[in-house]
Amino acid sequence: MKVTRYDSGVPNWADLGSPDMTAAKQFYAGVFGWDPQEGPPEAGGYTIFHQDGAATAAVGPQQSPDQPPAWTIYVATDDADATAAAVEAAGGKVLMAPMDVMGQGRIAIFMDPAGAVFGVWQPAAFPGAQVKDEPGALSWVELATRDPDGAVQFYRSVFGWDPDTQDMEGTPYTVFRIGERGVAGMMPMTGDQWPADLPSHWMPYFGTADTDATAAKIQDLGGSVSVPPVTVAGVGRFAVVGDPSGAYFAIISEEAPPA
Repeated sequence: MKVTRYDSGVPNWADLGSPDMTAAKQFYAGVFGWDPQEGPPEAGGYTIFHQDGAATAAVGPQQSPDQPPAWTIYVATDDADATAAAVEAAGGKVLMAPMDVMGQGRIAIFMDPAGAVFGVWQPAAFPGAQVKDEPGALSWVELATRDPDGAVQFYRSVFGWDPDTQDMEGTPYTVFRIGERGVAGMMPMTGDQWPADLPSHWMPYFGTADTDATAAKIQDLGGSVSVPPVTVAGVGRFAVVGDPSGAYFAIISEEAPPA
């Protein structure tokens, strides 16, 4: 699906902070067929991945050596400065104050009260991901948190998201909604499957035509599979994977029709 604009409160971008830009470009080109296009010199190496000429995601160098490799998700906003004020008022932190990016838009990075990092993008010339909800494109974003009740209050205050929590195969799963539209997900970090030192975090999901084949390709290219492919009824087949640097993301395909 081609996208030219996003409503405020809707996730609109994802980028990777990587310690090895060359390896990251090769890996993601191999996994998704993305075409990496480096920005001008003043962009500091920031590279936008394209699919059929449309921007899908990006990779940039880590901002500091002690920053772990990680994907960051961004949410559209009409006013990054007002969102920064809302984040602080709701108990979050401003990690990078709103700043203009070469006429393309305005960016800021925040941390929620439980420690999950996310950003906002206020579009100008660049709307964010120009394709969504298809193989190779950003399809969903999901918060894993150790404080789901606090997250509900925080993201409702910052973005106006309303929680819709349902049982998903024994685990409470929350879909954040704007009106009737689901814009993001949330699951609690409870149980032994979550390492004690793993902080709350946001994760992007990228579409694929075949989750199993893509997971196998990721391993062939030096990545890892931390949650093997599994089908969730009514949702699709997904896996949680990592690139060679240890940055984690998820892949998802539509649920196969009944045989």
